[in-house]
Amino acid sequence: MNETFLGNDTVATATLAGKAFPCMEANYPERNGCLELSAAPQDFPINPWDIMLCMSGTVIACENSIVVAIIFYTPTMRTPMFVLIGSLATADLLAGMGLILNFVFQYVISSETISLITVGFLVASFTASISSLLAITVDRYFSLYNALTYFSEKTLHYVHLMLAGTWGVSMCLGLLPVLGWNCLDDPNSCSIVRPLTRSNVTLLAVSFFVIFILMLTLYFKICKIVCHHAHQIALQKHFFTASHYVATKKGVSTLAIILGTFGASWLPFAIYCLVGEREYPLVYTYATLLPATYNSMINPIIYAYRNAEIQRSLYVLFCGCFQTNVAYRSRSPSEV
Repeated sequence: MNETFLGNDTVATATLAGKAFPCMEANYPERNGCLELSAAPQDFPINPWDIMLCMSGTVIACENSIVVAIIFYTPTMRTPMFVLIGSLATADLLAGMGLILNFVFQYVISSETISLITVGFLVASFTASISSLLAITVDRYFSLYNALTYFSEKTLHYVHLMLAGTWGVSMCLGLLPVLGWNCLDDPNSCSIVRPLTRSNVTLLAVSFFVIFILMLTLYFKICKIVCHHAHQIALQKHFFTASHYVATKKGVSTLAIILGTFGASWLPFAIYCLVGEREYPLVYTYATLLPATYNSMINPIIYAYRNAEIQRSLYVLFCGCFQTNVAYRSRSPSEV
């Protein structure tokens, strides 16, 4: 993440890299990138991949800051569903800010300590985002499986416990590089994302696959419950109406979009973390990491902006023309 892709077109480029990046000199040929960044950014061109990551972070921060503000300042949005959406938006907001700060620190400030903190911040933020997605999936499942007892104080209690575990684990993973689990003193242990070690990114990738499998399992069970409910309604009315078919198809399609988006965004980077080596060109890391950031860009659209209550708040915020006498139906977690 704190790396700059350098080409090998000319000897002048290599000489320039040696001046701007001391650890890229001949005595450190094995290092995949460097944290000892030049304090004079005008001495070398800005990597376009870093620009795209910074732009992605800016869009992510803007989108999710709106969601966080709406949920925070709306008293009616204190239900478990919105608490979890707020957690997801907060994690994505921090991830977007982390990408922006990473760009600033990479080209302005030369400090290994700050670079370590930035990498840890990004690890914690993206881990919290992925874990919040799992928490939302668990909440959706219980809202259907225990529909009669879902709206109770007990539900809010277990949601708070899930969030405490989500953010606790995320912060611990983010602190690991800062507390010493990095490859600054042992370049041979570096991964595709310096200064994270190979074992560190392996742990993160395996954790992602565990979460992805859990989400697949839960959404499969959710799909079965939705189809079963639709079938029961059809049996009670002695026929399967077109509206039931459309509702069931829409629910299954929504689940497919959620899982498809999540998998398409993060799977390439997670797989590359397992198979990639530090000697590989940095362009491979950038090409798999950039789509992963898009997941945080799409999350507010899938989980927040499709909700009727958040849409109403957006109309009030930006248009000021919302008709208060229009009825809005509060959606259940399984519909968000």
